Amino acid sequence: MNEVTMNKEQYVTRVMLDMGVPAHLKGYHYLRKAILLSEEDMEVVTSVTKLLYPEIARLYHTTDQKVERAIRNAIEVSWMRGNMDTIQELFGYSADSGKGRPTNSEYIARIADKIHLDLKYAQGA
Repeated sequence: MNEVTMNKEQYVTRVMLDMGVPAHLKGYHYLRKAILLSEEDMEVVTSVTKLLYPEIARLYHTTDQKVERAIRNAIEVSWMRGNMDTIQELFGYSADSGKGRPTNSEYIARIADKIHLDLKYAQGA
């Protein structure tokens, strides 16, 4: 694993923990992989049910439905218990605003985009 990949993985982990995604949840691992895959190819976010969930299910030897549910649960937990400042910074509104949590694909896409842009600027591109 090269240094950029290692830094990316560490950065995704840090952002997820700051968002309040508990590391003990199965969905944490699926969500982390979903963000990493999406950061590399944003096309997968446009079809989470046909591309992203099946790929993660294959990697973790489980079903698409279990991946989707575990990710949804992890997002719900982070939305309720996470760092409100980070949520506001990333999504432009807080969990208390009444707008409800973002969909799985919105959540994944927003964090993947943040990771992509932050790493791009960090590398001086």
